[in-house]
Amino acid sequence: MVGELIAGRYELEKLVGSGGMSNVFRAHDRLLERTVALKILHEQYTRDEDYVERFRREARAVAQLAHPNIVTVIDRGEQEGRQFIVFEYIDGDNLKELSNRGPLEVREAIRLTLQVARALSFAHERGLVHRDVKPQNVLLNEDGQAKVTDFGIARSLDVHGVTQTGTVLGTSDYIAPEQARGQKVDPKTDIYSLGVVLYELLSGEVPFAGDNFVAVAMRHVNEPAPSVLERRPDCPVRLDLAIQRAMSKDPEDRFESMGDFALELEACLAEIAGRGDEGATMIVPAPRRPRRTRSHERPAVVMPLVLAALVVALLAAGAFLLLHTGGGGGVLPGGGSSPKPVRLSGVASYDPQGDGNEHTDDVKDATDKDPSTAWRTESYKPGGFTKDGVGLVLRAPRAVALSKLTVHGEGTPSSATIQASDSPSGPFTTVSDRKNVAGTVTFSIDTNGKDYDYYMVWLKLPTGEGQALISEVTAKT
Repeated sequence: MVGELIAGRYELEKLVGSGGMSNVFRAHDRLLERTVALKILHEQYTRDEDYVERFRREARAVAQLAHPNIVTVIDRGEQEGRQFIVFEYIDGDNLKELSNRGPLEVREAIRLTLQVARALSFAHERGLVHRDVKPQNVLLNEDGQAKVTDFGIARSLDVHGVTQTGTVLGTSDYIAPEQARGQKVDPKTDIYSLGVVLYELLSGEVPFAGDNFVAVAMRHVNEPAPSVLERRPDCPVRLDLAIQRAMSKDPEDRFESMGDFALELEACLAEIAGRGDEGATMIVPAPRRPRRTRSHERPAVVMPLVLAALVVALLAAGAFLLLHTGGGGGVLPGGGSSPKPVRLSGVASYDPQGDGNEHTDDVKDATDKDPSTAWRTESYKPGGFTKDGVGLVLRAPRAVALSKLTVHGEGTPSSATIQASDSPSGPFTTVSDRKNVAGTVTFSIDTNGKDYDYYMVWLKLPTGEGQALISEVTAKT
């Protein structure tokens, strides 16, 4: 096909990429005298209206996305039954090729991921989820600017496309748990995948490896996100926490939006700049990289859930035999009832026997995963604490029955119980025994099976004086 003239305008010069659905050529646009990228649907798919529609949908979807970090669609058409899309040509590496050379410097990894996050946030705001976020789909131009490409399996949020629930689309190294199960995806699916990409840029490897698609996908479903600090001790704790939040198994525990993820990355970048590496406060632009011919497309993996279920069943059967033949303990994939972390948010203070305000502005500091910040009670003079207690009110992402709640207490030793309610203003029901809070204390919670939206740490200063602090609260179901 090299040398062929498409639509009387685009002369194919070189095959630069080949994927499961299409080939990508570098081409010369004779009309405007410029180099472009031409994606042509494989001939065997031109007779399948579903594939043709998916191909057309990609062109329509990306044509709506005019953003500096998204590859621009120039044209689309058909010649002798062959469908094609014309993109701007990016002559440079992709993020996968970059990370294969070794871990990136921290601020460079954040800078590139932030550009991708902004691009995806822009797409999400227009109702489009990418669904195959991976470093191979992020191109780098000669100025080191990231450009998201290959929306080939993207899907509109308000249109039922040709790919329905029950089919897994994506690449297993970056696949979100709900996507691996063949469940409905939404913008939070892209948040998970971008968290994996950032982990790889920092560590030089993907968080979960395996021999095949199913093995890797099941690790994404069942195993907690590893800490990047194990590979990169120089990584800021805040950035590690951002990655772990983005890679939460439950979409409800991830960032509320890709825009929120981008804001947190901006804060991490500002924090690094604020440290003043040898007095520098400006972020140095990425050096220009040598021009290279690169592949513009990698195949998306398509696997029916039936196959996945079959393999999982076999794995489960093997684990069952192990457990019942003295081969050691284990957890079946996707099974068991092991506790799951629940991300709580500090939302209010509770002081019904006082002025109703117990440092309310600081309640968020008890759940920001930063041990250097804390919610605190008022500072009471001797004999000044005569109330039954004061409380820190925490909101769960959804109604849930907690089993454990851990309080990291500081300041004047105090005692506490955990209480629960359906409202931040009560009434509250006590769901734990009373314990002394000095250092780190874990409460066992008994809600009698009832799910609650709000939990409260109800504190009392036994000596009647001093100031109690809570630097962090964590919980599990």
